[in-house]
Amino acid sequence: MRLALLLFALLGLSVQAAELSVSSPDDNITFTLSDSDTYSHYQVKYNGKPVIRPSRLGFAFEKAKPLYRDLALTEVSRSSEDSTWEQPWGEQRLIRNHYNELIVKFTDRQDKGNAFRLQVRVFNDGVGFRYHVDATGPRAIAREMTEFSIVDSHTATAYWIPGQGYDRQEYLYRETPVQDVMLASTPMTVKLDTGVHLAIHEAALVDYAGMSLDRQNLGRFEANLAPRADGVKVRKQGSFTTPWRTIQIASDAPGLINSYLTLNLNEPNKLGDVDWVNPGKYIGIWWGMHIQKYTWGSGDKHGATTENTIRYMDFAAKHGFDGVLVEGWNTGWDGDWIQNSELFSFTESYPDFDIEKVAEHGKKVGVKLIGHHETSGGITNYEEQMEDGFKLYERLGVEQIKTGYVAHGQSLKRKDDNGIMRFEYTDSQDVVNHFLHNVKTAANYGLSINTHESVKDTGLRRTYPNWIARESARGQEYNSGWAAPNPPEHVPMLAFTRMLSGPMDFTPGIFDLDYPPIKGGTEEHGVTEYMRPQTTIAKQLAEYVVIYSPIQMAADLPENYEEKPEPFQFIKDVPTDWEQSVALQGEVGDFVVIARQEKAHRDYTGKDWYLGAITNEESRTVEVPLSFLEKGQTYEAQIYQDGEKVDWKTNPYDIEIISKKVTASDTLTLKLAAAGGAAIRFRAM
Repeated sequence: MRLALLLFALLGLSVQAAELSVSSPDDNITFTLSDSDTYSHYQVKYNGKPVIRPSRLGFAFEKAKPLYRDLALTEVSRSSEDSTWEQPWGEQRLIRNHYNELIVKFTDRQDKGNAFRLQVRVFNDGVGFRYHVDATGPRAIAREMTEFSIVDSHTATAYWIPGQGYDRQEYLYRETPVQDVMLASTPMTVKLDTGVHLAIHEAALVDYAGMSLDRQNLGRFEANLAPRADGVKVRKQGSFTTPWRTIQIASDAPGLINSYLTLNLNEPNKLGDVDWVNPGKYIGIWWGMHIQKYTWGSGDKHGATTENTIRYMDFAAKHGFDGVLVEGWNTGWDGDWIQNSELFSFTESYPDFDIEKVAEHGKKVGVKLIGHHETSGGITNYEEQMEDGFKLYERLGVEQIKTGYVAHGQSLKRKDDNGIMRFEYTDSQDVVNHFLHNVKTAANYGLSINTHESVKDTGLRRTYPNWIARESARGQEYNSGWAAPNPPEHVPMLAFTRMLSGPMDFTPGIFDLDYPPIKGGTEEHGVTEYMRPQTTIAKQLAEYVVIYSPIQMAADLPENYEEKPEPFQFIKDVPTDWEQSVALQGEVGDFVVIARQEKAHRDYTGKDWYLGAITNEESRTVEVPLSFLEKGQTYEAQIYQDGEKVDWKTNPYDIEIISKKVTASDTLTLKLAAAGGAAIRFRAM
């Protein structure tokens, strides 16, 4: 082909390049495809200015002919959509799905049978595109050539964590120039020097490998797929469709949070009636293990005993919580449980935990047992027992299961077809398929799944609403003393990065910030001061609004809540299912202000609003107009804010709780202490 092109050039002839474009409904975003310069590529403009420079498309296969150069572009179809769909639970009940679509075909100029179609959807808040490859027989993808070439890479700032890493998604986010990013997980957020914000991610990750972003040069990133154990990126039989590659675009940081592009690119609910999927709040025998009050394994300090669980259930019933999570109830926790994944049973209890008695007591007091399946990354061991574990939970009336995969990000254990144990990445194709198999199988037993140490969220909760939450980030457990605590910027960073992908079970609400054992520290910083969580009590409350999850946990010990009933009231009041949400203010890693309106159901009227504001290590004063409130309605603003004497190092407990009447025409002034925050309930009067 190159010889033919050279001949054309020598003869003064040329191959006519094709160019096709599609714009967002508001015309602010334009996605353009071209087959010029030998390579098939695309580019994106926002308000007439490039944000993604020409970026390559295509594939290289293990044996089949590659599909990325000398391809001719033709249009297949155009269409538009403007509809509204309803989430059964979520941060926004009604979501508008408004886009213009272009489907094109890139065909090998020499081999007409070698081609792919690219489906492009352009929304007012970003773009999504995916490949449809027609093929016969097996295909092994050696490399996906998709690029994201970001403009102004020498001045743009990236917020990112490593991709395909030892600790999966559980890293602190880095703030660097785009050109200093290495291999990054997604979503990766970028701030251009114009103030425009981008977030690069993917949607509908099904039967494919998770994508990381591998920097090449000058802001050019290539899709890097997590390899299978055999080294191939993805194996497919016949024709296949990839996940959507997504680029959210907003004029400011809050605009990224107010986008539902990822959800809109997923398929509608496939489970039918999902009234059995219930958002709510829970407590659990969990934090006590992290601070070494209890143990997961058996012995004198065993946390998951019948007596202790009944005590937790009685506390939950008294204060209106829906369930109690119990970790360490099943055999397999003794010894080095992180390495001994094959020893876990998902039906056999320790002798001091009577699961039948616990479940029966829960029914008596109106509190459900929340199941727990820790696998330590033993995929095959879990799959061999999974349905038996589900049947047990179904019989006991369990509705939700927290699953865990505490293994390093490249060492999940799976037996291949020959019975040989292989080690897999958390986001390799086979493990991606395992997570979805787990969720789909759980649905057959009326069970919802909250996955920890999971593959990243890509919006599949729309298609499978029983995938109710995930961890997939550095959560509260890092504040428990066994690791350096999360810095103050962590939550304002998560809001504009990890949280763009979906709900997170962060487990907020720690009220005792002086627990033993405290490790580390230096002479300059006292041991307690250094390892203490970098937070105030008011910030812990604000996390219930800022960090969205439909199943929020009150993570601390019951006795610590009983000692502080006034701030505990906010945790008891705040809902987990919302009519609408709006990010009001914020900058990535600096601060964030989010408001949410409760959804009308059960005892909720649907008129109350809640607000959370969190800052980084800098104290700041935030002016918050209340125009999001219903006009003509008076509210009682119940404000939980940092006290005058608060200091996260020496006095994190000082909290001021005040009440005042407000309307939509008012503006609140919130003073946020360093590492602090504010939480507000606007109660309709």
